[in-house]
Amino acid sequence: MPLNRRKFLEKSAATGAGVAIAGAAAAPAQASVKPARRPRRYSLTVMGTTDLHGHVFNWDYFKDAEYSDKAGNAMGLARISTLVDQVRKAKGRRNTLLLDAGDTIQGTPLTYYYAKVDPITAKGGPVHPMAQAMNAIGYDAAALGNHEFNYGIETLRRFEDQLDFPLLGANAVDAKTLRPAFPPYFIKKFHVPGAPPVKVAVLGLTNPGIAIWDKAYVQGKLAFPGLEEQAAKWVPKLKAMGADVVVVSAHSGSSGTSSYGDQVPYVENAAANVARQVPGIDAILVGHAHVEIPELKVVNEATGKAVVLSEPLCYAERLSLFDIELVFGKGGWEVESVAASLLNSNTVADDPRITRLLKDEHAKVVAYVNQVVGTATETLTTVEARYRDAPIIDLITKVQEDVVKAALAGTEYAALPVIAQASPFSRTSEIPAGKVTIRDLSGLYVYDNTLVAKLMTGAQIRAYLEYSAEYYVRTAADVTVDVEKLTNANGRPDYNYDYVSGLRYEIDVAQAAGSRIKNLTYDGAALDDAEQFVLAVNNYRANGGGAFPHVASAKELWSESTEIRTRIAEWVTAKGVLDPKDFASVDWKLTRDGTPVF
Repeated sequence: MPLNRRKFLEKSAATGAGVAIAGAAAAPAQASVKPARRPRRYSLTVMGTTDLHGHVFNWDYFKDAEYSDKAGNAMGLARISTLVDQVRKAKGRRNTLLLDAGDTIQGTPLTYYYAKVDPITAKGGPVHPMAQAMNAIGYDAAALGNHEFNYGIETLRRFEDQLDFPLLGANAVDAKTLRPAFPPYFIKKFHVPGAPPVKVAVLGLTNPGIAIWDKAYVQGKLAFPGLEEQAAKWVPKLKAMGADVVVVSAHSGSSGTSSYGDQVPYVENAAANVARQVPGIDAILVGHAHVEIPELKVVNEATGKAVVLSEPLCYAERLSLFDIELVFGKGGWEVESVAASLLNSNTVADDPRITRLLKDEHAKVVAYVNQVVGTATETLTTVEARYRDAPIIDLITKVQEDVVKAALAGTEYAALPVIAQASPFSRTSEIPAGKVTIRDLSGLYVYDNTLVAKLMTGAQIRAYLEYSAEYYVRTAADVTVDVEKLTNANGRPDYNYDYVSGLRYEIDVAQAAGSRIKNLTYDGAALDDAEQFVLAVNNYRANGGGAFPHVASAKELWSESTEIRTRIAEWVTAKGVLDPKDFASVDWKLTRDGTPVF
């Protein structure tokens, strides 16, 4: 392991008293019986964030305005910095630890800019804004998230080198040697006057889905075994090294479910499984799922002890607190209790220190996203895109079709029909009539996905569409349609519902899942199950994201590293005018027993 990563495995806090340390005064010399010594105690507070996704400020780059939502949330590391300072002041900085559970360097135009426009990997390149902010705030350690790999290993390693703290990933291993490719753990000693130090170990675990979602970058280089297995391997080692407290920072949700079916033999959202199956853990900072869990207690099956889990809301909207009470006895320090809670970023203002630190980087990104690249003849919106065929989504599929057709020109697959998938990622994206900016187009395609061409048959496409149609709640023909209750059946998110362009079909929501695709045609004729098609598909879906059938195993004809978002901007720039007549078509509609829903 390189020295710059090994150096983080053990760190000692500056000597200082705990929040609550009690001890008896020395007895007078003439006393024959010493008074009983009260137990020595120590209070430790572990703070945690997760799924920051490049949010430094309370700013929406897609709207070019202060961020706001209906719930009144605020976001950004500048707010977190203020909360952290408050906790350190209240608890004593020497008695606190600050962790993150991953997904840091992808998710906003800010992170895209410093990965692609002014990349941190360039010779003499900038320090990543997230590294600057997290270093300034004083993080102690962070777990790797799956989105850390979106820009490739070189970008990730450069980001890692820019940090003053370790990126942990016990289950991110070298594909050949199976040895840790990142520091598995971090240890910090908290000194207590008159008692041995409290030794806190942090184990970092990341998501096995990386093997699917970023296969192009990690295949043959890195492997990602299950969280449960790796925790069972490392926690006993940490205890043997003298850890009094074991905290896990896990980029993995608590539901026990997986979005990728059986493509990977490891659970995606395994944090509660780890708590239940692996003895010796006191607390788990949960990430990945983008849900808010103030406190969740999971009983370990071997010890009967409750392990406390907490997941702060994503985008730096919340800060988790684990308040850990320890008592010193004959056997050393023992954890007496753990309690978790959340602090809300909307209760504080930005830390002016972080604002000053990153105002120039922020200004550069604002200027970048507000570049005008074309003119729209009418307003396009995703407001109804999840239940109506919206022209704005057709723009995505048209761009993907054009790029793949050009890429396959002159190859043996050039004559095959190209169809394309796209998802209604956002319910609020809008390209206004008039000037079109990079910001408008980035808001339409919020992920850094790239494009892949897959060879599929008509039968496979039919199965793909049936699976996609499971997104709708079964709704009888005589029931009034409520669009707010029509979608997201069984918790299926919007990004796991796909349009497929180039075909015509109906989705009969009155029918049971698996029997909903009706009147499926290509070029005016019923779809031939044996006919071959080229599916222009994003890399997340191509690698198995969402567990859509057949696509992950289908033959790959072509792929690229340029983001689909960039391809859309290039297409609009080349056209100059964004007119729906150049890309819009009605490919599908919802029906009930053959009658259109809308």
